[in-house]
Amino acid sequence: MPLRFFNTYSRKREEFAPRDPGSPKIDIYTCGPTVYSRAHIGNFRAYIFEDLLQRHLEARGFKVHRVMNITDVDDKTIRGAHEAGVPLTKFTQQFKDAFFKDADMLRIKRADEYPAATDQRYIDKMISMISALISKGLAYQADDKSVYFRINKFPNYGKLAHFNLDELQSTGRVKHDEYDKEHIGDFALWKAWDKEDGDVKWDSPWGPGRPGWHIECSAMATALLGDQIDIHCGGVDNIFPHHEAEIAQSEGVTGKQFVRMWLHCAHLLVDGQKMSKSLGNFYTIPDVLAKGYTGREIRYALMRVNYRDPLNFTWNGMQEARQSLERIDEWLDRLRECAGDKIDSGRIDSHFGHEFEDALDNDLNISAALGFLFESISESNRAMDENKLDAKTAAAWLTWWERINCVLRFEPGDARVRALVAQTGELRLTGTLVAEKIPTEVARLAKERAQARLAKDFRKSDELRDKLNALGWEARDTKDGQKITRRAGA
Repeated sequence: MPLRFFNTYSRKREEFAPRDPGSPKIDIYTCGPTVYSRAHIGNFRAYIFEDLLQRHLEARGFKVHRVMNITDVDDKTIRGAHEAGVPLTKFTQQFKDAFFKDADMLRIKRADEYPAATDQRYIDKMISMISALISKGLAYQADDKSVYFRINKFPNYGKLAHFNLDELQSTGRVKHDEYDKEHIGDFALWKAWDKEDGDVKWDSPWGPGRPGWHIECSAMATALLGDQIDIHCGGVDNIFPHHEAEIAQSEGVTGKQFVRMWLHCAHLLVDGQKMSKSLGNFYTIPDVLAKGYTGREIRYALMRVNYRDPLNFTWNGMQEARQSLERIDEWLDRLRECAGDKIDSGRIDSHFGHEFEDALDNDLNISAALGFLFESISESNRAMDENKLDAKTAAAWLTWWERINCVLRFEPGDARVRALVAQTGELRLTGTLVAEKIPTEVARLAKERAQARLAKDFRKSDELRDKLNALGWEARDTKDGQKITRRAGA
């Protein structure tokens, strides 16, 4: 089944293929956090959608190069640093650290790069792009010394958000500010320094100042991914003005189509209302963990609805996520018991083996994919109840689970692992037996090796065995799967 995604730019589902038909490489840019506070569960709904997208593309054989920006200079970060009485870098670093901690808790795969807007190499790129826009008549320096983009000079401005320039003033989409701009919708590329910025400033041909939010993403995206990108993701609140401005800036400089496909995630609601601190329904990841839930339960709850549909977060929904994962865990335990020491020959009927992936091919239809998973659980449980599921088929179902779990990442977490160790004296880690608690890096390599063996990629399996040996650990293949033990004398 061909991959199809809903392209915000065209407002229709389109078949997706890489820019270079002969290459599996896909470039993705995802809007990351603005680090003036801790990211909330609405932010992470979008980040989990992007994680699902990347993992499914990789499961389909594509090589994904993903960049996620860190916005560490804007009005909010400067104001926060000023109120806290600390330098900007110190103020933002705490929220950068918190973001990565929360993302790891939710099993979100790390991007290849996390460029920060304050990095001098990107500041230089922003200045270069602004200079190019000025030379082309697409930007100008106003009396207030700030530099603005001329939206009247960019014919396609408004195409992503699907409105025309005449609507700006009448709808109030763009507010007047104190500056004397040529057009109400002209947006800042470079903001002239003022005393409220304190020591946050960089030199430029237009005087000291700092970049506008929009130019930051255009500079970082093109610096790391080139002039054209396969997929750009973000929340629906980014469509206008942020992503609209990104298109204008980037295409204004390069003259090339900036992004081939735009994917946007719908809002997250809490008990049917918009999340806000004033309503008392504003939650971060630690807030949900404090209620006794785990990272994988949060992951399930935030993933279970298609990214283009609004997701209503409720505590009942969290309980449902817990119950769904418990059902998966119990099913896997039954399959392992049924499979015994049977090693899967590697195949299960294609009708049962590909509907999950086919559902995700259809604009990441996770609801249908999970529906198929739970139908499969019910069917195989009935067969086990009636003693009609043989060991070979049980092993095949476990192999299928390993494959789809590379996308879902719903495997049992630490609490369940501790329970298994207490019961059996062994730790099962994605098909791996571990004799004792092992470092995170060793666990990662062991998991990759188990997956390589499932894929019959024995060269990679041997390479990963050597890496484990270098770290002082030994990988042995047994009838129960891979076994990881500390090397003697290590």
